[in-house]
Amino acid sequence: MKKSLYIILLFGAVTRTPAQSVSGSWYGHADVDLSGMHNNYLTELVIKQKGTRVEGIFGYYFRDKYQSFFIHGRYDPKTHEITILNIPVIFYGSVSTENSVDCITNFRGKVIRSKLGSTVNGTFYHDEKYKYTCPDIKVNYELDKTDNQTDSMIEAGPAVATIWKPKDEDYVIDVAKPAGVSTAIVKTDSTTSGVSALAAPDSVTTMLTVTPSVAAVDAKKLEESFIKRKAIGNHEYMVESDSIRVSFYDNGEIDGDSISVFVNNNLILSHQALSAKAFNLYLHLDSTREVNEISMFAENLGRIPPNTALMVLTDGKNRYEVFMSSSLTENATIALKRKKP
Repeated sequence: MKKSLYIILLFGAVTRTPAQSVSGSWYGHADVDLSGMHNNYLTELVIKQKGTRVEGIFGYYFRDKYQSFFIHGRYDPKTHEITILNIPVIFYGSVSTENSVDCITNFRGKVIRSKLGSTVNGTFYHDEKYKYTCPDIKVNYELDKTDNQTDSMIEAGPAVATIWKPKDEDYVIDVAKPAGVSTAIVKTDSTTSGVSALAAPDSVTTMLTVTPSVAAVDAKKLEESFIKRKAIGNHEYMVESDSIRVSFYDNGEIDGDSISVFVNNNLILSHQALSAKAFNLYLHLDSTREVNEISMFAENLGRIPPNTALMVLTDGKNRYEVFMSSSLTENATIALKRKKP
């Protein structure tokens, strides 16, 4: 009888034990799964768990380049496994990170807890399409117990990831800022008054309150021209998150194309030349809107009209490649709609 009572009490104690969360900041190194290859990537995973879902930021440092992405995934409390799909990682054999190619991978890792600490042992598995060119990448993460800023880091986005410093091609924009607050980034030099921006390298923009200036007048002219043009190609894409990454490349021969980018008819970036190297926008979309629109405004037509670009959109789970074409009378526009949970 006592033995039976002991088992019942033990069972009750086990069932009342709260499930351990995987929320936190995890850091480690990842190695290509090939003999003789070691310590190819330094990586971080800053995540927050909501039931069986996880979301946050995945970032890695490879050679001289750091990249970070919003991610969404699943956590299985029974197997203690984290699964995250569609993560682009620079090909390990790339000679230059400026002209590199990405391997699309899926991550699966198992959480292991002990008195010494918590770890995640996992693998970035190659996409089936690249099985002969992209080897798997083994990774070991350790939980940073001293880091209690997970929520604020995720809320702020990739720009505040622990080891990331904004580069000239990276811009962070909050589309949902209060009305009347400018989010436009107008390229200037250090002597020209600029338009206020959320975050960007000091060498690219001057962080000042909006005042009548050369930059402000320039932005107003762009906005007036934008309104006069017709929106075309209004395709709709479903996204998993309000935070997305948008990259623009020149689509074809590099011929001097220059563009401005508008979100919901508001100028957010101007005088940006298109090239083989992408410039990246980290957009926190307006969640109060059913649809957010991204428009490409042609500032010129380059040497070979029209003004064309490849836009790559990533929401942490889905990846879309959109070919955009604009002219001096038309703006290339796409619509983004949040997928309902």
